Amino acid sequence: MVATSTVLIAGFGDIGERVARALSPSHRVMALIRNPDRQVGVAGAGAQPLLGDLDDVASLEAIAGLASTVFHFAPPPNSGADDPRTANLLIALSAGVLPRQVVYISTTGVYGDCKGEWIDESTGLNPESDRGRRRVAAEQRLNVWARENGVKLAILRAPGIYALNRLPLERIRARTPAITSAEDSWSNHIHAEDLARAAVSAYAFLASGKSHIDQLVFNVVDDSQLKMGDYFDLVADHFNLDRPPRVSRIDVEPQVSSAMFSFMRESRRIRNNKLKATLDFSFNYPTVGDFFAGLAKSGALSRGETLPR
Repeated sequence: MVATSTVLIAGFGDIGERVARALSPSHRVMALIRNPDRQVGVAGAGAQPLLGDLDDVASLEAIAGLASTVFHFAPPPNSGADDPRTANLLIALSAGVLPRQVVYISTTGVYGDCKGEWIDESTGLNPESDRGRRRVAAEQRLNVWARENGVKLAILRAPGIYALNRLPLERIRARTPAITSAEDSWSNHIHAEDLARAAVSAYAFLASGKSHIDQLVFNVVDDSQLKMGDYFDLVADHFNLDRPPRVSRIDVEPQVSSAMFSFMRESRRIRNNKLKATLDFSFNYPTVGDFFAGLAKSGALSRGETLPR
């Protein structure tokens, strides 16, 4: 029988660890990992490690009927237009008592290039890269499975995730160019801690029974209004680094990876009204500027605390 206080986190990276730390005082938290060397670190975050590989459905037998809530944070593979990892997870979950709710972190890349227009959750999906197509495939599979099995589902569409240890410092130090302001794309951001808090809030909302809709979608983006090059400039300024050179869009393409260029060519501004209103959510870091202002006030930047090289 499913224990109401047990949650399973599939994809135990930075966000998974933050969710585990938030929930472990009041929940039994299980973390699905494929590398046994990570077991000590997982336990340190307050979770119990469970070995399994989403690329190998036979290794996932232990998760069937294990938890009433599943946090699905595992990314798709790096190639193709589908997400077999989500398929394998759902096969394994279907073998036992089903969870009551699932929270999935997707990407705002599912919207494709919106030419800088403001969009919200009602905007149609138009992925223009395999990266986005894989996420659309995962969302669609989750929606069908949840609807057919009576499982509540929250899909959180996240943009570029940042934190002190998740900043583009190496890119800036390498003098990788950005696009001139007139041609640049609007970017969107969320601090890792706020994304984890949003995942916990979505779970609590689904579990409370307050929602009359069993499949919910939220854009989890902060209030920043930054073009991509301006974001790089902001990071560079706060670490006393030279700002990246600016070149035309056509000139930047051969100087960056195809994956990076797929991010740089998509421009959209994303509203977060639904997140705030439905979940009564407020950000610890409303904008990237607020994050850096807090660092400067704390003295962390001048002390060089945990700054990646």
